[in-house]
Amino acid sequence: MTNAVDLGFMPPNTTVNVTSPKLAAVRVGLLAWFDANRRDLPWRRTRDPYAILVSEVMLQQTQVDRVLPYYAAFLDRFPTLSALAAAPTSGVIRAWSGLGYNRRAVNLQRTAQHVVREFRGVFPHTLDALRQLPGIGPYTAGAIACFAFEQDVVFVDTNMRRVLHRLFVGVDVPQAVVRDRDLLQIAERVLPRGQGWSWNQALIEFGAIQCTARKPACVVCPLQANCEAYPAIQTVIATLPRAARAKAEIPFERSNRFYRGRIVAALRDLPTNTTTTGIDLETLGRRVRDDFSDADVPWLYDLVRDLTRDGLARAAEDSPPYDATGGAESPPDPKQIRVTLP
Repeated sequence: MTNAVDLGFMPPNTTVNVTSPKLAAVRVGLLAWFDANRRDLPWRRTRDPYAILVSEVMLQQTQVDRVLPYYAAFLDRFPTLSALAAAPTSGVIRAWSGLGYNRRAVNLQRTAQHVVREFRGVFPHTLDALRQLPGIGPYTAGAIACFAFEQDVVFVDTNMRRVLHRLFVGVDVPQAVVRDRDLLQIAERVLPRGQGWSWNQALIEFGAIQCTARKPACVVCPLQANCEAYPAIQTVIATLPRAARAKAEIPFERSNRFYRGRIVAALRDLPTNTTTTGIDLETLGRRVRDDFSDADVPWLYDLVRDLTRDGLARAAEDSPPYDATGGAESPPDPKQIRVTLP
């Protein structure tokens, strides 16, 4: 690796090229590429930390094209942080319908409620304070600080991680050479001061469009001459074996995560006049599984209790039995358990 320097924090025998000439070329090239190729996304047209938060939560594990209509609809229904904080959780879950990973909706509302309660509805500006908000991880805190408040902070998502690794360390498949904490230090070194918003957006966009995981467009890459992974990355990807599964995996359509989603969907579809009384466990089971039987009641009840702990459902007995003996909990009567959205 030419012109490579050891930064001191890398694993043994690993170096990274962050020499001044390379940094200048990469910065100019990446920012120019972003200026010419950036997508016109609505969350890039705002500096509202609430709107940025909504977009970042929606984009977790969900493609941009799928998020776009939901982002607009969600902000139409809950236009402000206070509106989201005050809304019934059942309404928030219904508005999230179609995006999947419903727990994100509940966590998003909890964040909004915390900011309203503890900060009088005003987002904290510092990275440390943002990281203390419930439901906010290091990446989301960094994204809010950078994209809402235009601070020069570093953070990495999947796309940013891949671009930084390939540009400054080398080939990242079948596995990365360095850890995230090392990449964060590289990111800190290469961040152009005063241009944090554009730089971090450019890293995300470049990883999403140009330097993709399995089909990087190296031949037409403007950073090719300064990429530590080129040309080896093309050969390595081409020779990667197809993912071999040592054991048969349970199809998603039979997984508990699939049925959790089916339960939430069934609760969303309840007529509005049943939102307070809910639906009994037996009826819910038949809506969730065509082959539901009495033997499946404990399984369904466990899923409902998990959803309740996650804030996605509420379950209660119509008339809980009185146990004067204080004995062990008896199996639930599926006709007595009523389930609703929270």
